[in-house]
Amino acid sequence: MKSAAVVNYAPEKGSVEIREIERPKIGDDDVLLEVANVGVCGSDLHQWTADHSWPVNYPVVLGHEFGGHIIELGSRVSGWREGDRVVSETAAVIDPQNPMTRRGLYNLDPTRKGFGYGVNGAMTRYVRVPARCLHHVPDQLAFEQACLTEPCCVAFNAVVENSRLKPGDRVIVLGPGTIGILCAAVAKLCGADVAVVGLEADRHRLSIAEQYGCTAIVGDATEWAKKVDGLGADCVIDAAGTSITLKIAMQLVRPNGHITKVGWGPQPLNFSLDPLVQKNVTLQGSFSHNWPIWERVISLLASGQLDVKPIIGGVWSITDWHEAFEKMHRGDVVKSVLKPL
Repeated sequence: MKSAAVVNYAPEKGSVEIREIERPKIGDDDVLLEVANVGVCGSDLHQWTADHSWPVNYPVVLGHEFGGHIIELGSRVSGWREGDRVVSETAAVIDPQNPMTRRGLYNLDPTRKGFGYGVNGAMTRYVRVPARCLHHVPDQLAFEQACLTEPCCVAFNAVVENSRLKPGDRVIVLGPGTIGILCAAVAKLCGADVAVVGLEADRHRLSIAEQYGCTAIVGDATEWAKKVDGLGADCVIDAAGTSITLKIAMQLVRPNGHITKVGWGPQPLNFSLDPLVQKNVTLQGSFSHNWPIWERVISLLASGQLDVKPIIGGVWSITDWHEAFEKMHRGDVVKSVLKPL
């Protein structure tokens, strides 16, 4: 049985197309998932436009933000049943003996391979998933929202685990994409006063950030950063897909403040990091997520404390992937969601 899949088949720009692929065969520790919905990530767009900075195992089915129903269980899988509603983490291949994995930080295993670049992802009807990656989805949480658990976990890790915000902190988020807006939403949950910064072309996406109670700023955020005591923001979260925003973050952060970089930017920096030294600033990278973060985020989504509905710009069929990608790439929508055939 073959199904339509969105396949990234080569490193050249635009090398994505619909292909018919066979239903995957699962191993003893895997389940076969029938995909209900899959989110389009900025990294999917980066592979499509060929401006990514990570190795890709071509050809590969795109998609790592997904949920669905279990339809087949491997012989060694326990604790799960056919028909269970689940979402999946992204660490499809990890080394159980790696020191990071043994500490529970398998997201930082250097040999880790993820769905959508290392192994086939979920922009198709069926995907093979290791059972260790699964989390239950409560009945009240629709898959259109549940499939966005993954970017919410990226935001939670950046804001809660790696930025350690306190109520009353003034936080600037650079970049009003999915991760930026979700970082802003999580920062609001932490009790922070939050501004989201973008460009003129980002006005629509910035208006969605305002729905989360954030201040939207086009261009220079210096005035907002220095409004209270003239020193700058307590924390700047760099969620833009370009390197120059780190320079902006260093300008906006207060002495002894914190910068968390969660956006990828492969371009060379070409500027001095001396302000980090002079201001005694902490620069923190934030990558991916792990099991306890997923459990906490699913609880937040199911309870309605974290609402992803405002960022969803539409649901497209797999065969209409190009329109869904284009609308996100142009900034017409924050997040596109696909539905397999």
